Order: sequence, then C-alpha cells, then structure tokens
Amino acid sequence: MASLKEERLESYLIDGQERFYRLAYSYLQNREEALDAVQTAVCRCLERRDSLRDEGALGTWFTRILVNACMDLLRQRKRVTFVSPEDLDTGSYEDPLPEDGALGRRVNALPPEVQTVVKLRFYEDMSLKEISEVTGWNLNTVKSRLYAGLKKLRISLEGVSMQ
Repeated sequence: MASLKEERLESYLIDGQERFYRLAYSYLQNREEALDAVQTAVCRCLERRDSLRDEGALGTWFTRILVNACMDLLRQRKRVTFVSPEDLDTGSYEDPLPEDGALGRRVNALPPEVQTVVKLRFYEDMSLKEISEVTGWNLNTVKSRLYAGLKKLRISLEGVSMQ
C-alpha cells in the first residue's frame, strides 16, 4: 500500500503536467525535448522520492529537478534553437509563448541565469523566496537578476515600439 507521501507526490505530478510542460518548453523551445525533460524530471523525482524530507517543499524540490533536466538538455545541445510558431506541430499542449512571440524571443535572449528567474517568476508565478530555494541562489541575487532582466526587456520592447 502506498504511503501518504507517495500519494501526495503522485497527485502533484499528475495535476501539474501542463505547468511542468510549459516551464520545460520555455527553456527548450521544442515540444519533444520539453516532454523528454518532464519525463526525465518525473523519473528522477520518483527515484529520489526518499530524499524529500519536507513535503511542504515538494513544489520547489520538483521544480529544481525539472530546471536541472532542462539545463542538462541545453548543455547537450550546446546552443539554443529558436523555433518559429509556424514550425511547431499542434499537439495536446498549447504554445506558452505570446501569439506574436516577441516577448518570448526577448526573454529567451536574456542570459541563462536571468532567464531562469524571469521564467520562474512570471511563467510559474513563483515568489522570489521560492525562486531562491529552487535555484539555490541568494535572495538578493534573485532580485538583482530579476530587475536586470526586466530592465533589459523594457529597453528591448521600447526599442521595438519606437521603430
């Protein structure tokens, strides 16, 4: 019989599938790789479920595993590939980028550490403290990366509207 901890974990993984996919897709910009990253993260999570000490930290614990799985795939790829919305195949998941893709492209052009903070804050609606826990970075580091990223995005978007 499954323990209460395992039932909570299973329920969390099932309920968060689409959210996990959106986060992975925001990093990888490829449907198949995003699905692979989610699958890898779920497998790692299940393999390491005994290492989860605080059930209240399940969300940050799993998000860290998922972000690490995405970063592993990016390192294997050695470069980021931008995919136009027309090239995406229509699957059961929605494209998480804005329709014109301008904002998504600009977020993806940010340095990887800044991208992580912006995506976790605005795509996943995490607090700065949660982002700090997921990434292992100091809270002030998270804040400075977020504000630097927002400043770069604002400047980038203002440049477009002036043209």
